[in-house]
Amino acid sequence: MCELFIGAEPALWRSRTKSLRIDGVATSIRIEEFFWQTLDEIARRDAMTVNQLITRLYFEAIDAGHDMGNFTSFLRVCCARYLALAADGEIARSEASPLSQVDAPGLLRREADRRAARRLAAADRGGKPLI
Repeated sequence: MCELFIGAEPALWRSRTKSLRIDGVATSIRIEEFFWQTLDEIARRDAMTVNQLITRLYFEAIDAGHDMGNFTSFLRVCCARYLALAADGEIARSEASPLSQVDAPGLLRREADRRAARRLAAADRGGKPLI
């Protein structure tokens, strides 16, 4: 099993720093190359640069009332969520279908329904629910 992970290209886990401006404030973000590649894929879907995507994510998260104390963790989770949604068949990994056209409320409802079903199944087994 571990070979799937340790056999990956070592360059994917090397950190890279990118400087950008968010609302006129210069900042830098340091994350692993794997996440930069994933952010680039996400950005291209909606005809944005990575800097534009990061800025948009930041402002939308702030507008939603999220604490952006650890923004790099937020970006990593965004990447993981994107890949998980693709793996679950909720979105296609295709630049031909912009993420801005995804029915986010419907997708979030389906996720909530699946979580509730897992909790019920775990309760029926007497175990702890998975997320």
